[in-house]
Amino acid sequence: MFAVLKTGGKQYKVQAGDILRVEKLAADAGEKIQFNEVLMLGGDNLVVGAPLVADAAVQAEVVDQVKADKVITFVKRRRKHSSQRTRGHRQKLTLIKITDILTSGAAASGVKAAVGAGSAPVAAE
Repeated sequence: MFAVLKTGGKQYKVQAGDILRVEKLAADAGEKIQFNEVLMLGGDNLVVGAPLVADAAVQAEVVDQVKADKVITFVKRRRKHSSQRTRGHRQKLTLIKITDILTSGAAASGVKAAVGAGSAPVAAE
């Protein structure tokens, strides 16, 4: 059985046991999370959501918070200006392992929903 889930503006086709690198999530290593935005379930009977499959979810375990390879951009203006600029960027990623695909009962599972790090609420001081 496989599922197509959406997270971080991208779609991933996953099966139980897969390891993915997704955009940074607000979760620590070892935590269980649940992706509720399931677009399609496949296997014996195909279920396509419009746009999401109702009450379906994909559960995963956070393995680690990592950084991607450095991307270097170099800009050089020519002619009379002779200026150049080098910038680097390393995207923050979360390494997850898919543990289970739920076709129903996602609301009653009690597992924390996967939320991006940018949209996580700030703790009150």
